[in-house]
Amino acid sequence: MTSNSSSSSSSSSSSSSNDDGIDDRTDNTETLGDGIHDIMFYTPTNANIEGIARFYDFVLDTPVLMVNESQCVISMGPYQTLTFRRHPNDTSYDTNMHVEMRDEPKNNPEDKKYYPSNYGPHISLYVKDIRKTFQRAEDLGITYVNPRFKRRAYTETEVVKDCMFRCLDIIDPENISDGIILRLEHEVRSVLKEDGGIYKSCPFDEIPEGCVI
Repeated sequence: MTSNSSSSSSSSSSSSSNDDGIDDRTDNTETLGDGIHDIMFYTPTNANIEGIARFYDFVLDTPVLMVNESQCVISMGPYQTLTFRRHPNDTSYDTNMHVEMRDEPKNNPEDKKYYPSNYGPHISLYVKDIRKTFQRAEDLGITYVNPRFKRRAYTETEVVKDCMFRCLDIIDPENISDGIILRLEHEVRSVLKEDGGIYKSCPFDEIPEGCVI
Protein backbone atom coordinates (compact mmCIF):
# COMPACT_ATOMS: atom_id res chain seq x y z
CA MET A 1 0.00 0.00 0.00
CA THR A 2 1.25 3.44 -0.82
CA SER A 3 0.48 6.59 1.08
CA ASN A 4 0.03 10.05 -0.38
CA SER A 5 1.51 9.39 -3.80
CA SER A 6 0.46 8.52 -7.31
CA SER A 7 1.28 5.11 -8.62
CA SER A 8 0.65 3.12 -11.74
CA SER A 9 2.02 -0.02 -13.28
CA SER A 10 1.23 -1.09 -16.80
CA SER A 11 1.88 -3.95 -19.15
CA SER A 12 1.45 -4.23 -22.89
CA SER A 13 -0.75 -6.88 -24.37
CA SER A 14 -2.63 -7.69 -27.54
CA SER A 15 -5.48 -10.03 -28.24
CA SER A 16 -5.44 -12.97 -30.60
CA SER A 17 -6.88 -16.45 -30.35
CA ASN A 18 -4.78 -19.62 -30.34
CA ASP A 19 -5.85 -23.08 -31.44
CA ASP A 20 -7.47 -23.73 -28.07
CA GLY A 21 -9.70 -20.70 -28.44
CA ILE A 22 -7.91 -18.90 -25.59
CA ASP A 23 -7.22 -15.21 -26.09
CA ASP A 24 -3.53 -14.35 -26.22
CA ARG A 25 -3.46 -10.72 -25.13
CA THR A 26 -0.42 -9.18 -26.77
CA ASP A 27 -1.73 -5.91 -28.26
CA ASN A 28 -0.61 -2.63 -26.71
CA THR A 29 -3.52 -2.33 -24.31
CA GLU A 30 -2.42 -0.76 -21.03
CA THR A 31 -3.75 -2.22 -17.81
CA LEU A 32 -3.26 -1.67 -14.13
CA GLY A 33 -3.51 -5.41 -13.64
CA ASP A 34 -5.25 -7.19 -10.81
CA GLY A 35 -4.34 -6.24 -7.28
CA ILE A 36 -5.68 -5.66 -3.80
CA HIS A 37 -7.96 -2.63 -3.88
CA ASP A 38 -8.89 -2.67 -0.19
CA ILE A 39 -7.82 -4.37 3.02
CA MET A 40 -10.41 -4.48 5.79
CA PHE A 41 -9.52 -4.93 9.46
CA TYR A 42 -12.13 -5.54 12.10
CA THR A 43 -11.87 -3.51 15.30
CA PRO A 44 -13.26 -4.22 18.77
CA THR A 45 -16.95 -3.39 18.96
CA ASN A 46 -16.28 -0.39 21.22
CA ALA A 47 -13.36 1.02 19.21
CA ASN A 48 -13.00 4.76 18.65
CA ILE A 49 -13.42 4.78 14.87
CA GLU A 50 -13.01 8.55 14.57
CA GLY A 51 -9.80 8.27 16.58
CA ILE A 52 -8.43 5.71 14.12
CA ALA A 53 -9.20 8.10 11.25
CA ARG A 54 -7.45 10.94 13.09
CA PHE A 55 -4.40 8.71 13.64
CA TYR A 56 -3.95 8.11 9.91
CA ASP A 57 -4.64 11.73 9.04
CA PHE A 58 -2.28 13.20 11.64
CA VAL A 59 0.55 10.67 11.93
CA LEU A 60 0.77 9.17 8.44
CA ASP A 61 -0.75 12.08 6.51
CA THR A 62 -3.13 9.77 4.65
CA PRO A 63 -6.46 11.19 3.44
CA VAL A 64 -9.58 9.97 5.22
CA LEU A 65 -12.19 9.17 2.56
CA MET A 66 -15.07 8.29 4.86
CA VAL A 67 -15.77 7.97 8.56
CA ASN A 68 -18.95 7.15 10.47
CA GLU A 69 -19.89 5.36 13.67
CA SER A 70 -19.16 1.89 12.31
CA GLN A 71 -16.18 2.27 9.98
CA CYS A 72 -13.57 4.52 8.38
CA VAL A 73 -11.90 4.29 4.99
CA ILE A 74 -8.34 5.56 4.51
CA SER A 75 -6.70 6.32 1.15
CA MET A 76 -3.43 4.48 0.66
CA GLY A 77 -2.86 5.79 -2.84
CA PRO A 78 -4.91 6.33 -5.98
CA TYR A 79 -5.98 2.69 -6.25
CA GLN A 80 -5.92 1.29 -2.71
CA THR A 81 -7.81 1.85 0.52
CA LEU A 82 -7.62 0.61 4.10
CA THR A 83 -10.90 0.03 5.95
CA PHE A 84 -11.44 -0.34 9.68
CA ARG A 85 -14.84 -1.69 10.69
CA ARG A 86 -16.34 -2.57 14.05
CA HIS A 87 -16.74 -6.31 14.47
CA PRO A 88 -20.48 -6.93 14.03
CA ASN A 89 -20.88 -9.82 16.45
CA ASP A 90 -18.04 -10.82 18.74
CA THR A 91 -17.52 -8.56 21.76
CA SER A 92 -14.56 -10.57 23.07
CA TYR A 93 -11.95 -8.97 20.81
CA ASP A 94 -9.63 -6.36 22.29
CA THR A 95 -6.87 -4.03 21.11
CA ASN A 96 -4.53 -6.99 20.50
CA MET A 97 -6.74 -8.76 17.96
CA HIS A 98 -4.25 -8.24 15.10
CA VAL A 99 -0.95 -8.88 16.91
CA GLU A 100 0.84 -11.95 18.22
CA MET A 101 3.47 -10.73 20.65
CA ARG A 102 6.30 -12.93 21.90
CA ASP A 103 9.15 -12.20 24.32
CA GLU A 104 12.41 -13.01 22.55
CA PRO A 105 15.30 -11.53 24.58
CA LYS A 106 17.92 -13.14 22.33
CA ASN A 107 16.76 -10.93 19.44
CA ASN A 108 17.05 -7.68 21.40
CA PRO A 109 20.39 -5.84 21.61
CA GLU A 110 21.40 -5.26 25.23
CA ASP A 111 22.13 -1.56 24.67
CA LYS A 112 18.77 -0.80 23.05
CA LYS A 113 15.20 -0.46 24.27
CA TYR A 114 13.54 -3.84 24.65
CA TYR A 115 10.65 -4.72 22.31
CA PRO A 116 8.68 -7.97 22.06
CA SER A 117 8.50 -9.58 18.63
CA ASN A 118 5.25 -9.39 16.69
CA TYR A 119 4.23 -12.39 14.59
CA GLY A 120 0.90 -10.94 13.55
CA PRO A 121 0.18 -9.33 10.16
CA HIS A 122 1.77 -6.07 9.15
CA ILE A 123 1.14 -3.60 6.37
CA SER A 124 3.71 -1.55 4.44
CA LEU A 125 3.18 1.93 3.09
CA TYR A 126 5.28 4.70 1.57
CA VAL A 127 5.31 8.30 2.77
CA LYS A 128 6.66 11.47 1.21
CA ASP A 129 8.58 12.73 4.26
CA ILE A 130 9.95 9.94 6.45
CA ARG A 131 11.61 12.32 8.93
CA LYS A 132 8.46 14.28 9.78
CA THR A 133 6.35 11.13 9.88
CA PHE A 134 8.80 9.48 12.28
CA GLN A 135 8.87 12.61 14.45
CA ARG A 136 5.08 12.68 14.75
CA ALA A 137 5.03 9.00 15.71
CA GLU A 138 7.88 9.45 18.17
CA ASP A 139 6.21 12.45 19.79
CA LEU A 140 3.18 10.24 20.45
CA GLY A 141 5.38 7.45 21.81
CA ILE A 142 4.23 4.87 19.27
CA THR A 143 7.40 3.98 17.35
CA TYR A 144 8.20 0.28 17.44
CA VAL A 145 11.08 -2.01 16.54
CA ASN A 146 10.27 -5.61 15.65
CA PRO A 147 13.35 -7.64 16.65
CA ARG A 148 12.31 -10.39 14.24
CA PHE A 149 13.73 -8.33 11.39
CA LYS A 150 17.29 -7.24 10.64
CA ARG A 151 16.46 -3.60 9.91
CA ARG A 152 15.86 -1.95 13.28
CA ALA A 153 15.43 1.81 13.28
CA TYR A 154 15.58 3.23 16.80
CA THR A 155 16.60 6.79 15.89
CA GLU A 156 15.91 9.29 13.12
CA THR A 157 19.41 8.70 11.74
CA GLU A 158 18.72 4.97 11.50
CA VAL A 159 15.29 5.67 9.99
CA VAL A 160 16.85 7.71 7.18
CA LYS A 161 19.63 5.14 6.64
CA ASP A 162 17.19 2.20 6.51
CA CYS A 163 14.43 4.14 4.71
CA MET A 164 11.84 2.84 7.17
CA PHE A 165 10.49 2.61 10.68
CA ARG A 166 7.64 0.77 12.37
CA CYS A 167 4.72 1.69 14.56
CA LEU A 168 2.30 -0.65 16.28
CA ASP A 169 -0.17 1.25 18.45
CA ILE A 170 -3.04 3.18 16.86
CA ILE A 171 -4.08 5.99 19.20
CA ASP A 172 -6.25 9.07 18.87
CA PRO A 173 -3.88 12.07 18.68
CA GLU A 174 -6.63 14.26 20.15
CA ASN A 175 -7.24 11.92 23.09
CA ILE A 176 -3.87 10.37 23.89
CA SER A 177 -4.81 9.61 27.49
CA ASP A 178 -7.52 7.21 26.25
CA GLY A 179 -4.73 4.83 25.28
CA ILE A 180 -4.46 2.28 22.49
CA ILE A 181 -7.47 1.85 20.21
CA LEU A 182 -6.02 -1.00 18.16
CA ARG A 183 -2.63 -2.58 17.54
CA LEU A 184 -1.52 -3.21 13.97
CA GLU A 185 2.07 -3.23 12.80
CA HIS A 186 2.92 -0.64 10.13
CA GLU A 187 6.17 -0.69 8.20
CA VAL A 188 6.44 2.94 7.16
CA ARG A 189 8.79 3.34 4.23
CA SER A 190 10.43 6.31 2.56
CA VAL A 191 10.04 6.86 -1.17
CA LEU A 192 13.58 8.26 -1.18
CA LYS A 193 16.91 6.86 -0.04
CA GLU A 194 19.41 8.82 1.99
CA ASP A 195 21.18 9.92 -1.21
CA GLY A 196 17.94 11.22 -2.75
CA GLY A 197 17.42 8.34 -5.15
CA ILE A 198 14.24 6.30 -5.26
CA TYR A 199 14.10 3.36 -2.86
CA LYS A 200 14.60 0.01 -4.60
CA SER A 201 11.24 -1.55 -3.72
CA CYS A 202 9.20 1.63 -4.18
CA PRO A 203 6.48 0.98 -6.79
CA PHE A 204 6.92 4.30 -8.63
CA ASP A 205 8.66 4.72 -11.97
CA GLU A 206 9.38 8.34 -11.10
CA ILE A 207 9.71 10.22 -7.82
CA PRO A 208 6.30 11.72 -6.97
CA GLU A 209 6.08 15.44 -6.38
CA GLY A 210 6.71 16.59 -2.82
CA CYS A 211 8.96 13.73 -1.69
CA VAL A 212 11.86 14.75 0.55
CA ILE A 213 14.50 13.04 2.64
